[in-house]
Amino acid sequence: MEGRIFDKPLNPSKLLKEQFVSNLTGSSLLEIAALSTIVPALVVLRKWSSGDNSRRDSSKKNDDQVHPVRKDWMQYFSTLALDYLTVVLPILLVFTVLAEWAYTCAISLVILISIYIVFKRSRPHDKARLSQLPSLRADISSYRVSVVLVTCLCILAVDFKIFPRRYAKAETYGSGIMDLGVGSFVVANALVSRQARNITSMSFKDTLSSISPLVFLGFARIISTWGVDYQVHVGEYGVHWNFFFTLAAVSILTSIVRIHPKHCGLVGLLILAGYQIWLSSGLNEYLISDKRSVHIISQNKEGVYSILGYWSMFLIGVSLGYYMFVDSSSKRKNKSTLVVQIWVLAASFWILAIMFDTYIERVSRRMCNFSYVMLVFGQNFQVLSILTLVGFGSYKKNLVLEDAFNQNMLGSFLLANILTGLVNLSVNTLSVSSLTAFTILSAYTLTLCMITGLTHFCGVRMKFW
Repeated sequence: MEGRIFDKPLNPSKLLKEQFVSNLTGSSLLEIAALSTIVPALVVLRKWSSGDNSRRDSSKKNDDQVHPVRKDWMQYFSTLALDYLTVVLPILLVFTVLAEWAYTCAISLVILISIYIVFKRSRPHDKARLSQLPSLRADISSYRVSVVLVTCLCILAVDFKIFPRRYAKAETYGSGIMDLGVGSFVVANALVSRQARNITSMSFKDTLSSISPLVFLGFARIISTWGVDYQVHVGEYGVHWNFFFTLAAVSILTSIVRIHPKHCGLVGLLILAGYQIWLSSGLNEYLISDKRSVHIISQNKEGVYSILGYWSMFLIGVSLGYYMFVDSSSKRKNKSTLVVQIWVLAASFWILAIMFDTYIERVSRRMCNFSYVMLVFGQNFQVLSILTLVGFGSYKKNLVLEDAFNQNMLGSFLLANILTGLVNLSVNTLSVSSLTAFTILSAYTLTLCMITGLTHFCGVRMKFW
């Protein structure tokens, strides 16, 4: 009897769960654009709705001096809970039970935002104030947090049947919303990176020290997944490779090949073009095949070769971050000019993504080809462009939820991975009902937000480098 207990696998549904996320073809580019509208639009509306209240709260005198800490604690977590109810929970609904209504939700939010802006511009004192829009710092912060929030939500939701299969990662060609996760992390890091800020004082030794946490996390993921027999989709990165190794490899390449941010964009485009030519010459057939030899590179061919695509993506992002947010000449531009540039870039990248997807090679996250890179930039700049609309309202600060995640971005992502693993090992995600699945996902996202908020409230910062 005792032997049978120890012989029982920790994850008996491993094979079924791996099959559940395999051989998928992704969603349409139009639906990705719709989902990429909903997330930032909810953030914008939440900021607008809380703007006046925030000012009133901050202008109030503290009438209750007996329990100031308790009052601050209550105010913080009540605001955090409201952020969760108006931003995170609606996103969860759209990604699950309301998935078939995604277009309707996107159009409704666009109409609502448009009406608000027209109303604001029609009022003389608001129109005068709009000529002095705040800087883009808060918008970029909101954008980075949006990337983390959606990623954290999807990594668990994908294991439930309530999450549409078209939103999950595509096997070879095509793209679901989850395919954009790793690319969005690369772009978000590139725009605010040391390279984009033209800080070149870091030595190669310091660089190795700074990426050591990523390498550690990469190996920790390998060991932990093997130790608990956790499901791993080999076609995603390879047998041993994972997301953390990709980020580490990009950092190492960027440090070895030092390029001024002014020239990073051109170098990135040249690398990407050369890589695409290599793919079209036959490398793509090798990468999408199931054949693997015993060699380490062949075992992890998807992760190894896609580094070229992600590195070029990072270099292009560095150049855009430098010219738009760091370069002294851009500082002389007003925000209105920068906002227009962001909207133009978003449209341009989307057009390029559609053209390359149609005429050159379909989008493939597995290979990180040219069309995928353009799609990632198009989607990310679309999110950022919508977030710049916050300046048309009365709220100029980040949400409490955003400040919490922004302070511990990697820490919150690691917590999400741990919670995801615990749920998968304790629940058969494939057999639960839709109501149970939504309840679990709601509890998971609420727990993630509250723990992240608690660390922020207590001033704890998990700084890994």
